Amino acid sequence: MRNSVKLILLAVIAIVCILLYAFYDIKGGFSYAFPRRLIKIFAMSITGIAIAYSTVVFQTITHNRILTPSVMGLDSMYQVVQTCIYFFLGSTSILVINKYLNFTISIVLMVLFALILYRFLFRADKFPIYFLLLVGMVLGTLLGSATTFLQVLIDPNEYLNLQSKLFASFSKVNADLVWVAFAILIVAFIYGFKIMRQLDVMSLGRENAINLGVNYDRLVMNVLVLSAILIATSTALVGPITFLGLIVANLSYQYLPTYKHSVLIAGASLISIIALVGGQFIVEHIFELSTTLSVIINFIGGIYFIYLLLRESRAAG
Repeated sequence: MRNSVKLILLAVIAIVCILLYAFYDIKGGFSYAFPRRLIKIFAMSITGIAIAYSTVVFQTITHNRILTPSVMGLDSMYQVVQTCIYFFLGSTSILVINKYLNFTISIVLMVLFALILYRFLFRADKFPIYFLLLVGMVLGTLLGSATTFLQVLIDPNEYLNLQSKLFASFSKVNADLVWVAFAILIVAFIYGFKIMRQLDVMSLGRENAINLGVNYDRLVMNVLVLSAILIATSTALVGPITFLGLIVANLSYQYLPTYKHSVLIAGASLISIIALVGGQFIVEHIFELSTTLSVIINFIGGIYFIYLLLRESRAAG
């Protein structure tokens, strides 16, 4: 089956999931429920595309299909930022009440963290991939421990307010922030489209890419910034979903065996939309909101992550 046909099949499944979520079991006020469902679908689509794109390009420049921006500790940084705001300033702070300011602060600090991390670790392939993976896991654990420590000391009422920020949720999506995230996504994609062919060349490796005329080091830094901005935007919009990028990117590699990033990113984005919209439909109508979508995705993603590690170790052996 050709990749174009496979993409069409994914698009059809994504449209079915969207229509099912948008129109299923709308009781009473259609004019009230339908627009709110559309906002949720829009937020899930933006989040899914941003995570899919950032993960695929991140794995291209690191030449590893296990590493993701989230695995490297970016999601944990978001939790630290939100916990520190609630711990030191409280839930009545302007940084909490003003959603735009909270959104901006979260993105800026996460991008700065990513730049510092990438600046020290991704210097001309100085460190092996498994060392980077170990550093990412250690940083994630360290930031998670710092978050837990502050949460133990925080006022119980403040902690209850904080909880809604620390888990990905599409139940209470701010419509205004969705449009801000959409604008960021459009700007990022305009740049991303221009470098698509260079990404195809970068997948050949550093030496080959340089020989073919790619300014490798500069492009790596630009892509890292782009990836950090997209992950930070999606995380600040709905909360952290650690393993979604790992799942959708690797499924796209397996389902669409090609080197073309335009195809891989499109496939990963569609799979991501299917996972989020279809998963949220299951959470709301089958589990009746007894759990959250992020819990399910992280559970499945954790198992898939272990599978990928075992597969890589067997291939290396």
